[in-house]
Amino acid sequence: MIYDPEVERRPVAEQYELDKGRYLEQITYLLQNSSFYQQKLGEAGFHSADDVGGLEDIARLPFTEKDEIRATQASSPPFGAHLAASETDLRRVFSTSGTTGTPCYLGLTAHDLEMYATNVARGYTAAGFSRGQKVVVGFNAGPFVAGAVYYGFDKIGCSVIPVGTGNTERMVTAIQKLGATGISCTPSYGLYLIDWCHQHGVETHSLGLQNMITAGEPGGGDPLVRGKIQEAFGCVVRESMGIGDITLSAWAEDDDGKGMHFMPRGFVHVELIDPVSGEPIDWQDGAEGELVYTALQREAMPLLRFRSRDHVIVTMAENPTGRTGPRIRCVGRTDDMLIVRGVNLFPTAIRSILEQFTPAVSGMFQVRPRSRGVLQTPPLPVVIELGKDTPRAPEGLRSRMIDEIRSRLLVTTDVSFAPHGTLPRETYKSKLVDYSDSENPAVAKLEE
Repeated sequence: MIYDPEVERRPVAEQYELDKGRYLEQITYLLQNSSFYQQKLGEAGFHSADDVGGLEDIARLPFTEKDEIRATQASSPPFGAHLAASETDLRRVFSTSGTTGTPCYLGLTAHDLEMYATNVARGYTAAGFSRGQKVVVGFNAGPFVAGAVYYGFDKIGCSVIPVGTGNTERMVTAIQKLGATGISCTPSYGLYLIDWCHQHGVETHSLGLQNMITAGEPGGGDPLVRGKIQEAFGCVVRESMGIGDITLSAWAEDDDGKGMHFMPRGFVHVELIDPVSGEPIDWQDGAEGELVYTALQREAMPLLRFRSRDHVIVTMAENPTGRTGPRIRCVGRTDDMLIVRGVNLFPTAIRSILEQFTPAVSGMFQVRPRSRGVLQTPPLPVVIELGKDTPRAPEGLRSRMIDEIRSRLLVTTDVSFAPHGTLPRETYKSKLVDYSDSENPAVAKLEE
């Protein structure tokens, strides 16, 4: 299923030519309406649209960092100096959680909100959601931007049953009584829902779920996570990824199930860069890098070369659905990365190794560094949860897992095991790195 066939099947080169014009219009708009970018670009030597140049010159411009957005909102509350529209034109104001400090506010005009909704409609249609389908949603409608997903479901024409986070019993009851066949949630919640059903005597297949779209964190495309959810519920799992400051459903997976397509064509331009040097990377099969976004049709709070910190792997395989362009898998965030004796490690990479050791292990794990910070000295402590029918680790399992992690990820680990059900199940996002042991190295372990 394709929501915007003309856009989603458009040749990449043709889309790029269209984006060139929109980019020049957006740059002109920024220089006229955003004091933040007037100053930022001016300090970098760009004082006019002619100085900035065309889309082919975008790599000459400075990046925008999330910390800059926090700083400008602190100095020019509540929206910051990059608000480029009148506050009276804002139709929605979302906020971040504020877990790392004061919440950041995100204002959207009617046009901006329509853009978010269109991208969700494109992405969620690709994932198999359709008009008239009953769908339960595990994202809160507010105050966080994930709530904008509801507007996308409206455009598709789904019958939406809002539940949000924190009430799984209500979620299951709604599925059972109302006959919902679709669900939107984080992959962590999908795994949590399996355990909840088992604990409460609910046969997972009896729920009748047909499709699930995951978002909010990496994992929905991981074979171990996807396999467990699909086996438990008998549904198809597809992955989506957005970034609140840019758009929801920036990327989404379709029937082919081999990576996420870029959905905000015409609204956003995306680059791939080296996360260390900041230099551009060509979109080629097997390329790896960080995603950087530039708004092309944004009114309230347009961002220019905004660093996502999402690290992805690219595939250029032809898609039988007719969708064009690169597809990606997100392997983690560059600011979650650990460096173990010179080797970059994304914690999500460990999960890809656990699949071959099931059912002896459940797939749940945590990295528990001995020191805080990015740089870690090996062996890196990793706690892995045993499978439901594995009370103790089989002989040799620990050494085999250490060897496999070292062979595939080039990192030496200190693997220990935890009884099944003892690692935390999250209803929103999983915490794969736990620094609580960094101040107290003594950890209770379940030895072989």
